[in-house]
Amino acid sequence: MFQSLISVAEAKQCSAEAIFVDCRHQLSDTTWGERQYHLGHIAQARFAHLDRDLSSPVIQGQTGRHPLPTPAQLNLFFSQLGIRPQTQVIAYDQDLGMFAARFWWLLRAMGHTRVAVLDGGYRAWLAEGGAVEAHTPCVTPSEFLGKWQGRCLSSAEVQTRLYQPHVALLDARQAERFSGQEEPIDAKAGHIPSALNMPFTANCQDGFWRSAAELHARFSAVLQPEVICYCGSGVTACHTILAMVHAQLNEPYLYAGSWSEWITDERRPIARETG
Repeated sequence: MFQSLISVAEAKQCSAEAIFVDCRHQLSDTTWGERQYHLGHIAQARFAHLDRDLSSPVIQGQTGRHPLPTPAQLNLFFSQLGIRPQTQVIAYDQDLGMFAARFWWLLRAMGHTRVAVLDGGYRAWLAEGGAVEAHTPCVTPSEFLGKWQGRCLSSAEVQTRLYQPHVALLDARQAERFSGQEEPIDAKAGHIPSALNMPFTANCQDGFWRSAAELHARFSAVLQPEVICYCGSGVTACHTILAMVHAQLNEPYLYAGSWSEWITDERRPIARETG
């Protein structure tokens, strides 16, 4: 059973029984992933769209860019994918796993822990000669009846934890967005006060995830009894959570609304770095 990461070699060995889920996506072109899926994907893979399947509709002025789906929505979607209690699920995207990690987190949040992200993604699968196809597979639906177990916090719950010595608030965005020097996506720049910048891209090297030992060392340096992960909209924060789980550290909380929800209320404080 694989519960965090799985290599291409390992995925090939269990490919006959596993369900592969293609999560390829681009924030700048939301139809790109599905187009790529129809051009070619891992044999028998189903497709999961970040906006349609792994998020709820945005409520302007209230939610972030990728609100969590409801448990009912997730049960329906996971049933459509044919996931059963003993199914090993393998999620992948184009390379680093930022979108696959969101799927991984959601499936775990509904109680299914037999789920892993493909190390190196579709690029690595192709490089190692994995089987691919272009047609959409015929899927026999299941009756997925998960119960919500997600470790997540609301904006109000995060705000009460600011500057608490027992809390580490980790921001997975790139340094330029964290500092407030650049903000190409959201309406305001900066970060949540007391947060530490831990860019998700540093969890990987040369297109693959760092070893569990390397990830353990990285996050042990900032570890507190309570850890909260956020990003721009609750996507790459899941990458950080996956990294910590793979390193056999306690699973942190996800602030799913993240920066894009935090800035919808002007009463919430914002920090920026100067100089």
